[in-house]
Amino acid sequence: MAEEGGAATITRRNEDVERKEEGETPKEKKEMTPWEQHSAVIKLPRFDYNAPSSLLHGSHSGFLITCTIKREKSATKEALSILHKFAGPFSKCSDNSLEDLGDDTASKKRRICTQDGAEECLDKQEAASATANSVDDKLLSGAGNTAETDTEGVPGLSLVKLTRSGLLLFTSLEDASPNTVDVVSNIIQAFESGCVKSPAWCHRIFPIQATCGLNEKELQDVVSMLVKKFVYDKRNILQRPLKFAVGYNRRGIDETKSVKEKSKDSSAFNLLDRNKCFGIVASAVNQVVGDSVVDLRTPELCVLVEVLPISGVPNGSIVVAVSVLPRNLVSTKPRLCIRALNSNTKEGCVAE
Repeated sequence: MAEEGGAATITRRNEDVERKEEGETPKEKKEMTPWEQHSAVIKLPRFDYNAPSSLLHGSHSGFLITCTIKREKSATKEALSILHKFAGPFSKCSDNSLEDLGDDTASKKRRICTQDGAEECLDKQEAASATANSVDDKLLSGAGNTAETDTEGVPGLSLVKLTRSGLLLFTSLEDASPNTVDVVSNIIQAFESGCVKSPAWCHRIFPIQATCGLNEKELQDVVSMLVKKFVYDKRNILQRPLKFAVGYNRRGIDETKSVKEKSKDSSAFNLLDRNKCFGIVASAVNQVVGDSVVDLRTPELCVLVEVLPISGVPNGSIVVAVSVLPRNLVSTKPRLCIRALNSNTKEGCVAE
């Protein structure tokens, strides 16, 4: 028996030697993929530590992204690539650009160079497949130098540090910020069309149109302003009575011990109550559109309020993100929220 055990050990060692000679590694010593080597591989831009003060003193736009918990760095890298393509200063992610991508894949034949330098002619199907893969690589690589994109971020957007896992927050640094709703609409359209590979770590991108402190006056003013903007937009064909719905995500902040202790003395913490917040938002909508009714199944206008768990915000202050969105960008079941980028999103693995 001892001889058999020794022979088996020698055989395994010989197999390991053969794998090394062939450029392979033993299974037990297999290196982690780059996505898993967070600290060693992924380079990210620094947090903007002036953001908490800036958000308290003025409204900002931006993007709140939900991602797989404990994969925030991978998701940040992925989000930077997506936003650099769709929200960057030189992005061309309009309907025309998506049509251009389709036109490229429709070419019947394409000549490529193989590793040996020989030219091969691809038929229509192979050319379309090769072009689609090329499009995926370009879009998810930021269509440029990925290392530069990762370390410098997206021009006009800053990365904000949060206190909860599974969330990423990018806010605008300049007044001339991109139209966040159009950006997210183009992103969802690109993923659903199949011309862009579905993201691995980012699950939802919430377009922030404005931010404010969680108090009755500020929240009502912001909602009224955004509802007016939505109603007066000629692209939105609305019926009467106007059907609307309100979504409110507190991110579990109302369950923390410190918040419960201070909720009696602060109006901001009082508004963490779902019914109170709903009442203020509904009142703001009715002031702008008198002929409006709540409809949770088929709303034409959706007001989403998201509590932002920002690190460094003084005690007693809460910042929320607000957006007024059309029906095609939200899902109503099991609750009202922005649509997922990937249909295979697992609710339990992300900070919803």
